[in-house]
Amino acid sequence: MLLRSTLLRSSLCALLFSAAVPAQMLFEEYDPPSTLVVAEHEVTHARYPFVDVHNHQWSMPSDTLADTVAEMDALNMAVMVNLSGRGRGDDAHLAGCLSNAAQNAPSRFLVFTNISFEGIDDPDWGARTADQVEADVRAGAAGLKIYKNLGMSAADAAGFRIPTDDPRIDPVWERCGQLGVPVLIHTGDPAPFWQPWDDQNERWFELKERPNRKRDPSTEPSFEEVMAEQHRVFERHPGTTFISAHMGWMANDLARLGELLDRYPNVHTEIGAVLAELGRQPRTAAAWLTEYQDRVLFGKDSWTPSEYHVYFRVLETEDEYFDYYRKRHGHWKMYGMALPDTPLRKLYYGNALKLFPQIDRSLFPNDGVIE
Repeated sequence: MLLRSTLLRSSLCALLFSAAVPAQMLFEEYDPPSTLVVAEHEVTHARYPFVDVHNHQWSMPSDTLADTVAEMDALNMAVMVNLSGRGRGDDAHLAGCLSNAAQNAPSRFLVFTNISFEGIDDPDWGARTADQVEADVRAGAAGLKIYKNLGMSAADAAGFRIPTDDPRIDPVWERCGQLGVPVLIHTGDPAPFWQPWDDQNERWFELKERPNRKRDPSTEPSFEEVMAEQHRVFERHPGTTFISAHMGWMANDLARLGELLDRYPNVHTEIGAVLAELGRQPRTAAAWLTEYQDRVLFGKDSWTPSEYHVYFRVLETEDEYFDYYRKRHGHWKMYGMALPDTPLRKLYYGNALKLFPQIDRSLFPNDGVIE
């Protein structure tokens, strides 16, 4: 009887265990909590006021901005740059953004303008578009944002892809240089998006969740070709200040990015949406950000306030082995780099003050002066 009862209990335990743990599990479902016991420092408020140079506020013309400003204050964000001033191309959208920011949140927002490549075949497109950018700057726009459709999906009337270094765009780059406003340019995608979607692809999980991000090298220009076009623009227009978005998709190869910045002194970069790359190489990243401390700006890209906390933790603490906020971007753990004070301040606000003289310096310690 005792043996029978013991066997019954064993069978029941086995049944319960098999019900709780599936015999098979999808790769993306495996996400065990770490048993590592180490110091943890959640950082919800940046050490210094900061400027986010890469954000998108699509509803800015109609938004009262009060809630957004309250969330910015909680993060210690002094200024947000809305790169989508023209929305999807509407002139009234830019006017609405500028007016709303001036009336309801003075000194807290900068707004960039945008251009359309429709009609690029017209002989006067370059001059006309450059004039539009100048008019927008005269109205209050702080710079020009180029979306990644240039060099990827934007096409001329014949259906041919418009390369980023298309000479028809040269008048626009030149005018921005003459006006003294920066061009924040997003070109391409991470290189693994062009690689085979297999067990050797580090972004496999992201490409499963977002299959439209896969690039076909047989029908689309390669990563190297797309990025080379951007770099030729930098070279042809040394009098124009460019901000290469997302660390030029080279945050996983900082030596190469450093060579780019060495070659083109008119180029800056920003860390939007590539924190996962920096957080897995904290010693290398901290040394690099210290070496290039005058060339890198803070950016985030999407507006989810709680996600900024991971940025602060990576930049400011020495914490080990913690989660990134979006699994598909970084299927690995983060480590804090404890960035030294001077490069941290330059990243947070000092470099932005140099590129945007219209920012109110009283929002920053010591009037924004950095040794």
